[in-house]
Amino acid sequence: MQATEANFDGLVGPTHNYAGLSFGNVASQNNEKSVANPKAAAKQGLRKMKQLADLGFHQGVLPPQERPSMRLLRELGFSGDDATVIARVAKDAPELLAAASSASAMWTANAATVSPSADTQDGRVHFTPANLCSKLHRAIEHESTRRTLRAMFSDADRFAVHEALPGTPALGDEGAANHTRFCSEYDTRGVEFFVYGRSEYRRGPEPKRFPARQTFEASRAVAHRHGLEEAATVYAQQNPDVIDAGVFHNDVIAVGNRNTLFCHQLAFVDQSAVYDELRSKLLGFKSDFNVIEVPDAQVNVSDAVTSYLFNSQLLTRPDGKQVLVVPQECRENARVAAYLDDLTSHTGPIDDVLVFDLRESMKNGGGPGVFASAGGAERRGARGRHTGRVDQRHAVRPSGCVDREALSRPSRAVRSDRSASASRVAHRARRADADSRSGVAV
Repeated sequence: MQATEANFDGLVGPTHNYAGLSFGNVASQNNEKSVANPKAAAKQGLRKMKQLADLGFHQGVLPPQERPSMRLLRELGFSGDDATVIARVAKDAPELLAAASSASAMWTANAATVSPSADTQDGRVHFTPANLCSKLHRAIEHESTRRTLRAMFSDADRFAVHEALPGTPALGDEGAANHTRFCSEYDTRGVEFFVYGRSEYRRGPEPKRFPARQTFEASRAVAHRHGLEEAATVYAQQNPDVIDAGVFHNDVIAVGNRNTLFCHQLAFVDQSAVYDELRSKLLGFKSDFNVIEVPDAQVNVSDAVTSYLFNSQLLTRPDGKQVLVVPQECRENARVAAYLDDLTSHTGPIDDVLVFDLRESMKNGGGPGVFASAGGAERRGARGRHTGRVDQRHAVRPSGCVDREALSRPSRAVRSDRSASASRVAHRARRADADSRSGVAV
C-alpha cells in the first residue's frame, strides 16, 4: 500500500472576528473587540497553503462553514427572514450573534481526529469529527465538518467518517489538537498518542484557573471507535499548570511528526513515563523515537503561549528531512528566536524552519498548527476527483473567491444596523457549505 500524509487547512470565512469567545485562550481574551480583517486573514492562510504545496507537501483546503449560523439562531427562538433574525439577535442577545458568527471552523486542528488505515482493525481511514462541546461557537461545527469529510472521502470501502461523540462534558473532544501519530513511515503501523486535560471518572490533578477541554473518556472512545489496538495507543495527561497558563490544547505545548516529538519540558504529567511508553511501543513496530524537549529555562511557558512555538507544523519534506512551520511571532520573541537558531544549527531531526505571517489568526489564538489537520490516506483512495487539493491549478479558485468578497470588516455582521449585510454573508456561506457537501473546494 502506498500512503501519504496530507495537511488540510481551513479557509477563513468572511465573518472572522475578535469576540473574545474562548475562555482559557489568552490571545482570544486579550484581543476581544479588536477590529479584524477577514480578507487579510484568508489571504494569509492561502499564502501558507500555496507555499507548502509549492514545496512538495500534500496540501488541501476545507471550505468555511455557514456563518452566521441561522440554524442556531432559529433553534434559540428567533424567527423571521435572515435579516430580521440577525437584527433581533443583535439587539436582544449580541453575545449569541457573536457565537453564531464565529469563523473558528477555519482551525481544522479541531475539526476531527484521523487514524490512517495502517493502524485500524478494518484497514480503513477513520475520522471522528470533534464535538467541541466546551464552547457554543464551536459546538455548532461538527455537523458541517462531517458532511464535508464524507463528501471528500466518499469511498466507504476505504474511509469511515463517524458522527461526533455525544456533546456532554464527560466526552469533551477537541480533535487532532490533542492527538499525534508516531511512526517510522506513513504507510507502516504507528502509535497514536492521545493527550487529555482531565478525566470525568478518574481522580487526578486538574487545572484551577482555566477549564480542561479534552477528557480521557473522549480520547479513549475515539481510539475504540477507530479500532486501535492497546499496544499501539498511548494516553497522557496534559500538565494542569500549563493549562492554567493558557495552553488550552496540547498543540500549544507539543507537536509531533513521524518518530519525532517536539515539546516543552512542562507539557505532561509524569513526562518521563510518557516518553518511556511511547519509546517502548514504537520499538514494538521497529521504530526509534526522538524527543526534542525545550527547557523552561530557555523558553518558558509564557513565551511558548505568546509566540505559539509549538502551535506549529512539523512536516517531512520530499527529501526526507523535517521542517518546522512557525508563525512570525517566533522570530519577534528574542528567546524563542534564539532557541530556533540554535536548534537548526545542530544536526538533528529538524533541519529547517519556515516562518509565516498569520497575524489575523494568531490574535484569536491560532498558529500554523491549528490551521491544519493531518491525515494519512491511501493515495489510490483519493484519486479520481478533486477533493480540496491545493496546487498551481487549484489555488486560483479560493483566492479568487476571497478577492471578490466585499466584506472587509466582520463587525458589520454583528451590528444591528448592518443586518442586511450579514444576511448576504449568510447566503454566501450557505452556498459554500452546499458546495462542501458535493466535494467542491471553494
